[in-house]
Amino acid sequence: MSFKYSISKLVLIMAPLAFLAACGGGNEDDLDDRLDVADPKVRLINAVPLSPSLTLYRGATEQQDARDAGYKFASRYYDTSTSNATWTVRTTTGLLDVASVGLDPARGNKYTLVALPGSPSVELVSIRDPYNKGLISERARVRVLNASFTRSDVDVYLTPATTSLATVTPTFSGVTYKNTVPASGSDSLEFEGGDYQMRITSKGNKTVLFSAPVNLANNADWLVVTLPDLTVSGGMKVLVVKSDDTERLTQEITTQ
Repeated sequence: MSFKYSISKLVLIMAPLAFLAACGGGNEDDLDDRLDVADPKVRLINAVPLSPSLTLYRGATEQQDARDAGYKFASRYYDTSTSNATWTVRTTTGLLDVASVGLDPARGNKYTLVALPGSPSVELVSIRDPYNKGLISERARVRVLNASFTRSDVDVYLTPATTSLATVTPTFSGVTYKNTVPASGSDSLEFEGGDYQMRITSKGNKTVLFSAPVNLANNADWLVVTLPDLTVSGGMKVLVVKSDDTERLTQEITTQ
């Protein structure tokens, strides 16, 4: 191999890295995340209506970055060990164990632990995002979690506002309760930054249950959580949990 060829190859490798560094970005979208060398990250969401405040524990160790979580609270992602452990949510007052899940974190992956209404009371669900995002990509990423126990299966459409649902298939199809689309362990769907209309229907039905305009910024990373609206029979709310927003981590979207 010639010296000239080696230099050319090095330039090809380094160019996208330099471009990415120049683009900047938040702590949740850094170069080491995209290269799968970052420490694994964890965050907590409390999606249990009327829930007391919850605190997350790794084994017996309280997680200061995920404590005192009331309903619709989401912590920021924070680094954690790659060692296998049991993770538990406990009531902040009284320290009563509520739910647990095992987690074996891997580098370059992000994990969302969600407290959900379950059997008999609360379940702790783990969502793994392998975060295989292109080195120079600025596309937004979206995943949907169905946390609305009043709706077993939903379809979610994320389209231009003028798009007729009669002409398209769901963007996120058949999202069952306590599950996500894309599924845990798969990458989020990617979108160009811009304005979209979010519409939600029952699975296989075009009757709109929820509709609102949303704006996806470049490099946004959203977990869209459907929640029950307990004030309306069969009603629904939507909570957007962001990892790219330094001002508002959660945003409740109201139907329009």
